Amino acid sequence: MFKISKEHSVYSMSPKNEPVLYVPVNAQIEFETCDCFENQIKSASDSFGGLDWSRINPATGPVYINGAEPGDILSVKIDKIEVDNNGVMVAGKDMGPLGHLMERHTIKIVPIENDTAIFSEKIRLPLNKMIGVIGVAPKDSEIACGVPDYHGGNMDCKEITEGAVLHLPVNVPGALLALGDLHAVMADGEICICGVEVAGKVTVTVDIIKNKPLPSPMLFSDTHIMTIASHEDLDEAVNMALLHMAEYLRSESAMPLDEVAMLMSLAAQVRICQVVDPKKTIRVEFPKDLLS
Repeated sequence: MFKISKEHSVYSMSPKNEPVLYVPVNAQIEFETCDCFENQIKSASDSFGGLDWSRINPATGPVYINGAEPGDILSVKIDKIEVDNNGVMVAGKDMGPLGHLMERHTIKIVPIENDTAIFSEKIRLPLNKMIGVIGVAPKDSEIACGVPDYHGGNMDCKEITEGAVLHLPVNVPGALLALGDLHAVMADGEICICGVEVAGKVTVTVDIIKNKPLPSPMLFSDTHIMTIASHEDLDEAVNMALLHMAEYLRSESAMPLDEVAMLMSLAAQVRICQVVDPKKTIRVEFPKDLLS
């Protein structure tokens, strides 16, 4: 197994980032990650104003996958997600859809024990460990790790979890995979700009699907196929994800578009991953058993 420490991190995904590791196809890689605040918050009494916001959403990497070329798909299987014993949350003025109702900033430390997050004395939540930031280098630009787009990035999709397989478009030689921003618990929407933000480790296995362009990320779980799209306008993100799913179903089933549209109206679920990043993220889920 290849390993990368959290000291090797980037704040943007870019074709100019120097790889910290070169791996072959089918390599298993362990990424050590900081939380989205780069572990700056140690206690609930820390000064919110003292945070260095230039160090937000670091991603560990990037990794160069030998043989990956533009026009290929990078397939990333999420083998394992391990999280630390404490997570952190923040809420406050102008942060997320409810931020306009708040006058102060609050930091909350969330202990993690026995696969549960201890929100309070009376409220314990089961973990749903997931990866907030995961992506490859864009073709010819630099995109901050906090921004989701066609390359992946800060999609904050709670289904990017253990056992899932994420497909990302390869835009530059080697793909340049990086990931971080783990959450121990998070609901769809990420309403107050965060889940239970936590440091940890992620183990993945990488593969390449040759000569198969991909317009935006796709995710495969045991039960569903998902298309993911991000845009400043939520409606446009929905349209992008729906179009990608329709095109995928047509190519896999040879069904005409009108049949695909009707079937999607019956079986495809439109979900909101997050509404707090510079671009909002949508996923469309379609059950695998119907395609079989």
